[in-house]
Amino acid sequence: MKAALNYLKKLYYKEKGGIIHIMRKKLISMLLAASLLVTFTTACSPSAAAPGGKESAPETSTQGDPGQDKLVNFTDSAGRIVEVPANITRIAASGTMAQIVLFPLAADQFVGLAGKWDPSAQEYLDPKYANLPVLGQFYGKGDLNLEEIAKADPQIIIDIGDTKPSIAEDMDGIMNQVGIPTVHIGATTETMPEAYRTLGKLLNKEAEAEVLAQYCEEVFKKTEDIMAKVGEDGKANLLYCLGENGLNVLAKGSYHAEILDQISNNAAVVSDVSSKGNGNPVDMEQIVLWDPDVIVFAPDSIYSTVSGEKSWQEIKAIKNGKYYEVPLGPYNWMGNPPSVNRYIGMIWLTQLLYPEQAQYDLYQETARYYKLFYHSDLTEEQYKALVANSVFK
Repeated sequence: MKAALNYLKKLYYKEKGGIIHIMRKKLISMLLAASLLVTFTTACSPSAAAPGGKESAPETSTQGDPGQDKLVNFTDSAGRIVEVPANITRIAASGTMAQIVLFPLAADQFVGLAGKWDPSAQEYLDPKYANLPVLGQFYGKGDLNLEEIAKADPQIIIDIGDTKPSIAEDMDGIMNQVGIPTVHIGATTETMPEAYRTLGKLLNKEAEAEVLAQYCEEVFKKTEDIMAKVGEDGKANLLYCLGENGLNVLAKGSYHAEILDQISNNAAVVSDVSSKGNGNPVDMEQIVLWDPDVIVFAPDSIYSTVSGEKSWQEIKAIKNGKYYEVPLGPYNWMGNPPSVNRYIGMIWLTQLLYPEQAQYDLYQETARYYKLFYHSDLTEEQYKALVANSVFK
């Protein structure tokens, strides 16, 4: 019943867009009714008295571990000082990017998911994670379900990713609406190690977070070393195509093209760079003009049919068979969302483009990544299926 009362309290807020609003009188009536029900139930319950009619001493109820209700101040990446529980055991992610970062560190503390797993996830993840309620996401689809979040009752909402100019206002907006501490932790591929160390302190998981931080540092450093050997002149002239017709590209300089720009000469140079995950729309004429040496197709694009498309036959990469599909499972290895999944993408793409400089054992590296980030023991057969349209093409 206490949980029900807390839920009713959380429902009283005003959301700027008008999603949920309960008037004060209605709330008071509901709380009064709930209080009367508690009183009635306590009085009539068989557990209220000991057997034989003797009164029993009241039981002391402890809400979880000692110190669970203690609050501490946490300064997030937006410079906001937020009161958060000292002992956090129930977490909600603000979106899929945060979800991927948090999953290896605190999967068992999730009270819900930002979005449904891709169907491929069932092959790699424990089923218990697939059955969590979907809470939605603040960015991306913008389908954050405030009522579901209130029901799930997280102690904190964590946002991870690019620190946008509006981030402080965005986080305050969520926090004021649901009455749950909401924090932002800035993270790019280069700064992800520090993001993990910050999360380790926040969640009292510093040892586990340090393992993940060191992995991210290692992969990023090795990628830099590989590209130093390759040199600017040795970079592959590459285009990343997505969309059902392959006519969207991740443009040079976009947040989503961060890894492409580091590892290749990204041919997609446009005047108005899109910050969206579906990139910039272009036409076939523009792709012919770019004429890349290598094309990487996103999952669910036209990789499987492009060789039969007459309009694509003029392009060097297609004529020479230098086109590949990004592995998918449970996430796209190159992004969408652009999160820690890009570390395995860095390993895969450098080995694909520059095998002499990279010299990875790609199966061993993939199995290591899946164990660290998905708690999954990847088999060699699963690995071969993942890279069937790239490494084993």
